[in-house]
Amino acid sequence: MEIITHSELETEEAGAAFAAKIPDGTVCAMYGELGAGKTAFVRGMARGMGLGCRVNSPTFTIVNEYLGARTLLHFDMYRLASADELWDIGWDDYLARGAVCAVEWSENVSDAFTGGEVSIRFEKLSDTERRITIEGGGF
Repeated sequence: MEIITHSELETEEAGAAFAAKIPDGTVCAMYGELGAGKTAFVRGMARGMGLGCRVNSPTFTIVNEYLGARTLLHFDMYRLASADELWDIGWDDYLARGAVCAVEWSENVSDAFTGGEVSIRFEKLSDTERRITIEGGGF
């Protein structure tokens, strides 16, 4: 599935629509350069999951947990050098919780994925336009 958005708000709306369709336990491996819209998409995912929390990038904390009727675990792997570091922080424990996992900078930890994840690629087309390509998980 390919989506073209023309603003940050449209990127958030795409995230909300996406999250409303996915089951708990879905791992979303997100790829794209800095400023490509990954965090905006996750903000929308939280809204689409019925979570009324403030969402921001967990660059320094590695993971933010958003709890409500559903749980969203928001990872930022920018500072990790390998999947080994992800396993060291308890990746398997997070997966066992059955929450939706949104993983920014997945390219840094690609060895942690098994092939069952949904892959979401973000491409900057202009200052405001983004191409979002979603593959796997029935998309």
